[in-house]
Amino acid sequence: MINIQAQKATKLSLFNLKNVSIRTFWITAISFFMCFFSWFGIVPFMPDVVKDLGLTPDQKWNSIILAVSGTVFARLLIGKLCDKYGPRMCYTFLLMLGAIPVILCGLVQTPTQFLVCRLFIGFIGASFVITQVHTSLMFAPNIVGTANATSAGWGNLGGGANRLGMPIIAAAVVGFGVAEAEAWRYSMVIAGTICFVMGLVYYFFTQDTPQGNLKELRAQGVEIHKKKDEVPFIKVLKDYRIWILFLVYAASFGIELTVYGTMDDYLQNTFQLKRVTAGNIVLSFALMNIFARTLGGFFGDKFGKLKGLRGRVLFLSFILCVQGVMLITFSTTTSIIFGFVFLILFSLSVQMAEGATFSVVPFINKKAIGAVSGIVGAGGNVGAFLAALFLKSKSAIAEKTAISLNNGLSDEVVKAAQSAASSGAVSQGYFVIGFIVLITGFVALAIKFSKEEDTINDASQNTNKNLAESLQPVQIKS
Repeated sequence: MINIQAQKATKLSLFNLKNVSIRTFWITAISFFMCFFSWFGIVPFMPDVVKDLGLTPDQKWNSIILAVSGTVFARLLIGKLCDKYGPRMCYTFLLMLGAIPVILCGLVQTPTQFLVCRLFIGFIGASFVITQVHTSLMFAPNIVGTANATSAGWGNLGGGANRLGMPIIAAAVVGFGVAEAEAWRYSMVIAGTICFVMGLVYYFFTQDTPQGNLKELRAQGVEIHKKKDEVPFIKVLKDYRIWILFLVYAASFGIELTVYGTMDDYLQNTFQLKRVTAGNIVLSFALMNIFARTLGGFFGDKFGKLKGLRGRVLFLSFILCVQGVMLITFSTTTSIIFGFVFLILFSLSVQMAEGATFSVVPFINKKAIGAVSGIVGAGGNVGAFLAALFLKSKSAIAEKTAISLNNGLSDEVVKAAQSAASSGAVSQGYFVIGFIVLITGFVALAIKFSKEEDTINDASQNTNKNLAESLQPVQIKS
């Protein structure tokens, strides 16, 4: 049966699991968490992988770049597929197929096999797009920014939780008699298996929209978008606002990924912290996703209520500028206390910027939410790819120069010079990136909405609110 009266949720009532929108919110957030957990699951084991497979420094860097690169193409494709087949089937297949390279990563025997697996594991990063599409279809305009930001933020926790979770899984495996050197392999197999199981959960316990699945609705003659209203993909690509948001997400999520991936070494080289201490600081940086993204979406919704769609853009521009200033300031500090303070402020602002971005995305083109989400989401990985290449090149040149200038001296002197050179290069890189983020914040102001779009948005909010308060769901047998 389908419920043609069912409406998008107007509140994020987290414990109302009987509501299909809330149930879908939880399942999509948990699925996204597991995708991120598996995507970066190998990171805590990289020293073991390097030793076991004999990876060179270049192969290690290439594995990081490949994992990010694969996601770009997957995100561009998955958005359009969501519009056509619905988020439920897309997530089901992504989880079940994406589990394969995760499991195979634990079985590799050569560096080439490892690099190939890392490339294909990156495809599960497209889960972010489906998460945003599904919550956009389930929640009303007044709360969609908060719902999008919260589901994405809690999913992103997987990228930090694996620093604790994967070693725990490895320790449990060792407890069953597996050799410690092989524990990383079993951990990846277990993570991949959980992803596969989540694919089954997604298929049986979610639906595309509050009214039902797209396939069932179409069989009943109900269309979310009529054929005449369908938007050609080429028309979506011509909307300049999408490409501004592409840049915005590159400057927010892309930079978060890059900073997250380089901060361990930077803290050790700059402030002489121990690896464990630096790792815990970076972990706390990632765990701020529990609330920081949600704040971005929440304030996006609030500004949208006060000043319409333009209000959402104004807040996005503001928080991006704050992010840029925080990174610039952090890059220049030499005090661990001030460094920690500005790192936390950067973490808060960058994650709020991500949430604010996807409080704007659902309003760019409501007839092609999947395509828009896919393009914007891909921007994050393009930003991470370019920023990683930039920092890698600066650091590599500086380190080689330091080694050359100190050639013939003791290993300790060479290592210290190399560490200082890397710190200086990355610091300069953060400074430049911070200014780019600041400029992007001003560019975001170029996003405009027509009076018609603002009127439709206002009417949509009022309609959903009134229906939610006055209508009781009517069950119609199919």
